[in-house]
Amino acid sequence: MKIEKASKRRSSLDEDLPPLRTNGSSPNSLISREGVKLVPEPKLERIEDVGLRGNGRAVFGLDDPMDFIKAGVEAIIDDEVTKRFAAEELSSWNLLTRTNNNYQYLSLRLTIIWCFGFLFRYTVLLPIRLLLLVFGVMWLCLCTAFIGYLPASRFKKWLNWHISLMCFRILSRAFSAIITYHNRENRAQGGGICVANHTSPIDVVVLACDNCYALIGQSHTGFFGLLQRALTRASSHIWFERSEVKDRTAVTKRLREHVEDKNKLPILIFPEGTCINNTSVMMFKKGSFEIGGTIYPAAIKYDPKFGDPFWNSSKQTAIHYLLMMMTSWAIVCEVWYLPPMIIKEGEDAVDFANRVKAEIASCGGLVDLMWDGQLKRVKAKKEWRQKQQEVFSQKIRCD
Repeated sequence: MKIEKASKRRSSLDEDLPPLRTNGSSPNSLISREGVKLVPEPKLERIEDVGLRGNGRAVFGLDDPMDFIKAGVEAIIDDEVTKRFAAEELSSWNLLTRTNNNYQYLSLRLTIIWCFGFLFRYTVLLPIRLLLLVFGVMWLCLCTAFIGYLPASRFKKWLNWHISLMCFRILSRAFSAIITYHNRENRAQGGGICVANHTSPIDVVVLACDNCYALIGQSHTGFFGLLQRALTRASSHIWFERSEVKDRTAVTKRLREHVEDKNKLPILIFPEGTCINNTSVMMFKKGSFEIGGTIYPAAIKYDPKFGDPFWNSSKQTAIHYLLMMMTSWAIVCEVWYLPPMIIKEGEDAVDFANRVKAEIASCGGLVDLMWDGQLKRVKAKKEWRQKQQEVFSQKIRCD
């Protein structure tokens, strides 16, 4: 892994980053690129346009449902939501199979180059990275077990800090991670909450190579469960099951207690609650924004040309995912630490979460979406359909 310290933040995001919006979408449609809304805005001038019947009722026209039909057709042509739950397809092939799903024969020379690249990745890079991964996991387990027996003290905190950085930097070498950190003076401080966009479990490794965090997240089994148990021995982390209501209550209580103690490690949270393919930022859960404390936003942007780290957990097991990461060319990414943010007077948790999400999306060059990332696993909420029906009924209702 090569960790590069960025000297300064980009002077102008508009010059360095591609435009975020796609032309040709109405601002009032379901998949609008500018100000995405759940429902089309009603035509308030409907009565004046069509006139009144004799009984004073607004005339119903065949064009009334056209806004909804238009939004549905746009969603079929270019779905703004579900395509965020699959690996991004690159415009040019990087000689990795996962980014060229629709394989087509191009030329003999390109086929030969791909074969040499395949042999190099699987016979040279993979064995070396496997050794680094095994060594890193074993060293992490041994070090955290030793720290767990030490009494609580400043020395234990100091030792845990340095061992955590060392172990995560060894693990990052198993993916040939090349990370550039910007504005390191804005790193999360003790008792604060660091929030970031979520692409894969590697996000934890990327951020933990530059700071020490208390982690909170979904409880796992298997390989990731082994790492969670090892980390818990050295410091306080919070693992929970989303399906358990009592777990969510306990998490909120522990978060409140954590932010009140400035001597504790900053908490690292991914408010999206699921992995998104690093092209957008989806809805932030409000839980981590309603407990108070200082929020330290961080934007993570990967370069998919060398390896796409997105994890589709519904289709790939942890071992399958790790194999793809260790057979990629490298994991290249940039991290921007944004200035700390606190909730404003009169601002609720939802508005605060949306404000933080917008800052992360803008800094990382990502599309800011209001949709819930859990749509990857569940159907759209019934309330959303009812809201569209209410708006449509208001268009043709006579007061």
